[in-house]
Amino acid sequence: MRVTEITDGAGLNRALQAIANQDEGGEAAQEEAQKLAAVKAVLDDIHSRGDAAVAEYTEKFDRVKLTPDQFLVSEAELDAALGRVPGATLDALKRAHDNVSAFHEKNLRQSWEETLDDGSVLGQRITPIESVGLYVPGGTAFYPSSVLMNIVPARVAGVRDIVMVSPPSFEGSIHPLVLAAARIAGATRVYRIGGAQAIAALAYGTEHVTPVLKIAGPGNIYVTLAKRLVSSICDIDKEAGPSEVVVIADNDADADQVAMELLAQAEHDEDACATLVCLSKVMVEKTEAAIEKHLKTLTRADIIRKSLSANGRAFVVRTLADAAAITNTIAPEHLSIQTRDPRAVFDTIANAGCAILGGATSVAVGDYYAGPNHILPTGRRARFSSPLTAEDFRKVTSVISFTPARMTAIADDIIQLALAEKLDAHARAVEIRK
Repeated sequence: MRVTEITDGAGLNRALQAIANQDEGGEAAQEEAQKLAAVKAVLDDIHSRGDAAVAEYTEKFDRVKLTPDQFLVSEAELDAALGRVPGATLDALKRAHDNVSAFHEKNLRQSWEETLDDGSVLGQRITPIESVGLYVPGGTAFYPSSVLMNIVPARVAGVRDIVMVSPPSFEGSIHPLVLAAARIAGATRVYRIGGAQAIAALAYGTEHVTPVLKIAGPGNIYVTLAKRLVSSICDIDKEAGPSEVVVIADNDADADQVAMELLAQAEHDEDACATLVCLSKVMVEKTEAAIEKHLKTLTRADIIRKSLSANGRAFVVRTLADAAAITNTIAPEHLSIQTRDPRAVFDTIANAGCAILGGATSVAVGDYYAGPNHILPTGRRARFSSPLTAEDFRKVTSVISFTPARMTAIADDIIQLALAEKLDAHARAVEIRK
């Protein structure tokens, strides 16, 4: 890990500025522009040629040859997947599903109407989006937890048509555990297609894939760029970047627990970002020693080493107030606060996707089981964005019904405002009702 020691206010300001500038311009922007052009070519081709192009890109990128009528996972295959998952794993998945469902039901808003004293009505009607496409990543790992975090909020929201897509990266199809999770969570249909080609199929529609009104779910850079490009024709949730964690640790923190949070995030992929913010170099040294100890027995050690080498960071700060300043500037996807009084530290944090308070709780509790969504803002977007919820799959219609008497009473004000904007048809539409 790269270590930055902050010994004064000037050093803190330099560190904050460096964090704020890290995603601006340079080679990374040029590389993204090249990828964006490549993704656009894929989208345009699928928009033009439909299923045939989807099949070609699936063979090219996923090395799986499918005919269009093989895109859809059959009901029999979904049912069979339940029998291929060990019973203990299936039970844990069902309990996690229930927790996620209960949590998302709690934060649903309700439609409302208020009748004013003269009988006029104001209100909001909240209705679900009719159809959504949910992306579940494949690649070097498989993520049944992401199935729950995608599908359950959409189902809780009342979405009628819930379509899941995932790459055919397991024996030419989707891993049985992912399919079992889709069955438990309530997907309407599942397609074994992934990458930018899946996003294009969901957005534009093909002969075998019906277009949807919203696309959600994390993926790699090509999926993210594809979602950006189709956002003018259907809604998207948010752009997902590499996984992130910041661990704030005081000198009493358990170095093994600190190290495991960093390791757990780094094992996602080589681009994952793991950051330690602590009060002494001693804690850095203890954590690095613990990392080396645990790496010897972790199956994804090679990925973790590359991730920590490229993106691992440690900030040694003067105070927990400095730690909060660093954290708020990073605006991490996950924040683990391992201090004597984690609640006091959390009260100084404004920007984090999910905050885990205390060393007794692991970030993995939120990733899999607690109930809050693990689809979180990344890339400093926690400064202005939020975790995925059921509300992301609903929409609001404002309701206004004024009585003739109220229209007469307020007409002059509206006419004045409309004429000030030189919109005389607006003014006359009110005036004729006086």
